[in-house]
Amino acid sequence: MPYELYYWPTIQGRGEFVRLALEEAGADYVDVARGPDGVPAMMRMLEEAAHPPFAPPFLKDGDLVIGQTAAILLYLGARHGLAPKDPAGGLWTQQIQLTLSDLVAEAHDTHHPVSVNLYYEDQKEEALRRAADFRDSRIPKFLGWCEGILARNLAGDRHLVGASLTYADLSLFQVVEGLSYAFPKAMERALADAPRVAALRHAVAERPRIKAYLKSSRRIPFNEDGIFRCYPELDG
Repeated sequence: MPYELYYWPTIQGRGEFVRLALEEAGADYVDVARGPDGVPAMMRMLEEAAHPPFAPPFLKDGDLVIGQTAAILLYLGARHGLAPKDPAGGLWTQQIQLTLSDLVAEAHDTHHPVSVNLYYEDQKEEALRRAADFRDSRIPKFLGWCEGILARNLAGDRHLVGASLTYADLSLFQVVEGLSYAFPKAMERALADAPRVAALRHAVAERPRIKAYLKSSRRIPFNEDGIFRCYPELDG
């Protein structure tokens, strides 16, 4: 049976990290909410599951339902060779993923620093202050950390963990893509100081399955409803 992925049908958001792993693995999956009656089906799952996820994305594999992006990737990584088999390597991959999840949350909060229940237009002044610190301090700190991991990898600087692609590499690619859409000027500066991160981004984009996916209709374009939003005034 194919995996069933449940996520909002019009944005990349956190679901895109799962999509990239499924695509790279060549896994058979259904993006449920993008089909007929998809969103109502997703909402029914949230209401009726024995172990209900807090929010999308979540993945259904037979009777198993897994919520939280990092937990889904932990599961898929072990099943599809996207994480080391040894426990230490697996935990290190998950630690990187969780740190990238922190970066994603901070990116979201640049345009919603006060409340997710308010429109961006209701908190623009606060967003300008939050985005300035994010651009000048947080992006360089996170990318510098990733650059250091690549430099210290004893298996070479092409991957974050070991000598093979992991879901952490895919997630770093997606974060850099998203930040480059939202903060193009800030990211041009940051990537100049993180050449290994920039090289990993380009290498992932050229992987055959990822390259085909990025060109397909399955890849939802970035837009101003998702996590990574391009508001020029926030790019400084």
